[in-house]
Amino acid sequence: MQLSVVVSTLNDREQLLSCLDALRERTPPATEVIVVNGPSSDGTTGVVRERSDIDVLVEISERNQNVSRNAGLEAATGDAVAFLDGEYTIEQGWHGAIERHLGDADGDENTSADVVTGPVTGEERFDDVDDPRDSRTVAGRDVTLFDGDNVAFDRTVLEALDGFDEYLETGGAWDCAHRVAALGFEVDWAMEMAVRRDVGTDGGTAERDWGAAYRSLAYRLAKNYGLRPTVLARTLGSALRDGVASVRGILSGDATPTGWLSNGIDVVTNVGGGLRDGVRARYTDRSTRRNPNGVSVRHDRAVRVYDRREHESS
Repeated sequence: MQLSVVVSTLNDREQLLSCLDALRERTPPATEVIVVNGPSSDGTTGVVRERSDIDVLVEISERNQNVSRNAGLEAATGDAVAFLDGEYTIEQGWHGAIERHLGDADGDENTSADVVTGPVTGEERFDDVDDPRDSRTVAGRDVTLFDGDNVAFDRTVLEALDGFDEYLETGGAWDCAHRVAALGFEVDWAMEMAVRRDVGTDGGTAERDWGAAYRSLAYRLAKNYGLRPTVLARTLGSALRDGVASVRGILSGDATPTGWLSNGIDVVTNVGGGLRDGVRARYTDRSTRRNPNGVSVRHDRAVRVYDRREHESS
């Protein structure tokens, strides 16, 4: 198995260096490492270009993690591709877990998975599930969710999906999981494929953007399943649960009525926009991959590419 690792980074130079050090120490020398940077303003470009263990540095101008992932995918050559956020460091068993689950180490193709993921620890998550191992049924489809900050794919899966949907600013991995399930691919969980983030290295955790979260939820459900009652019920149910939790925050003094109202308006507005755009996307791409904003749609993501492989082959 030839593994390519796509590391996305944005103004987290110190954590990125720890991430790259761990990749160098805990993966085989043949592992292809691609850093997608941008648009950072903390000197990331310089420190990455000085390292001899980075195969490709891709500079982008958009603050969208799915654009970053697709830009890295375009540069990757491995038959397996892992996606890792630059704030995380891999644990010792990370590469071995990918190889066991994707690499057919026992020679039995029937035991190989198509996608594998593992624990992400050390930071508060703003995901819409408590545990990525949870499988849920949506409109009769069993979906196993995974975290886009720590996941590896057989390359054929990514080609079938056409990468990630760049409409989404958040929740791109959840959308990808729904599409993986629609295409019949298998997702495995490996405890050894763990990554961690040291808490407190950047001064705290960002506050959740409720508008973006609900636009993403409404979009991906409408795009993948249409405007059926299940979609509307899931969206409304999630909003009601979060609304009740916010009311408890007001009563405990952790939130204000003004903030609750503002967040509520953002949620309603973005749910409407997400449902509209999701339906439009569903009819723009009527294939089973449901990705009108994927890798093949554009090739101008990279502002600049530094490719060490070109010099090594010449």
